[in-house]
Amino acid sequence: MSEKFSSVVGIIGAGIMGEALLAALKKAGLDANSIAIADKRSERVAELQSKYGCAAKNPSEIARSSRNILLVVKPQDMDSLLSEIGKEIGSDQRVISFAAGKKTALIESYVSQGTAVLRIMPNTPMSVGIGASAISKGAYATDEDVKAVQELLKASGKTVVVDETLQDAVTATSGSGPAYFFRFVEAMMAGAIELGLSEKDARTLVIQTITGAAAMLNIDGADPSVLRQNVTSPNGTTFAALQTFESGNLEALVKEAMKAARDRSRELS
Repeated sequence: MSEKFSSVVGIIGAGIMGEALLAALKKAGLDANSIAIADKRSERVAELQSKYGCAAKNPSEIARSSRNILLVVKPQDMDSLLSEIGKEIGSDQRVISFAAGKKTALIESYVSQGTAVLRIMPNTPMSVGIGASAISKGAYATDEDVKAVQELLKASGKTVVVDETLQDAVTATSGSGPAYFFRFVEAMMAGAIELGLSEKDARTLVIQTITGAAAMLNIDGADPSVLRQNVTSPNGTTFAALQTFESGNLEALVKEAMKAARDRSRELS
């Protein structure tokens, strides 16, 4: 790292995702002294500083002193933040945005020409090291920049590289995806309780079931269609349940929901 930069990484935004990134960076082996964090809530910064040992700075200080600047603010706050710090960022730095819908071209318009800007859509399982993130390059970012970002995120889960035009689709798939899954789990638990199981037993059975099913999907060569068929005996109990899903056109409903998420991501840009 150049002597110009006192921090390898500066994180602006200390919400749930900001903390998840902080945890992942430390898990990846980055020294706490090389990480700085900023947020408009001073008490939140103090909490994370105490918990992780990172430095506390304001956004302008991070813009001046960090090799990699991670923007983890709400999309609606991005323009005002960049208006404040954009001129502080030079072409020898790397700006990595985690804000849904915000294009790299917007960020590039605020910072020095030639600055490497990358856009990432993460998801909340990053906080437990099994997240899914999609990385896109801006006009001046190189493959080396992508590799550097993948190295920073290596302890957060899996990453893919996509063209920026696909980031809204990623948002609708993995970005919002955990919430779809959690909602389905809520419905399963409610159904189990209605059938007579206690809340405690319903929670244990449902969570263990979905955890086990997810583990099976992670086996090399696993095909969700084959796995589903293996559980489904003709005219059996699973068949009856799946027929109910089909009568409600589950696949069409999921596709419609994902399109709604994609369209909202486009609106945010």
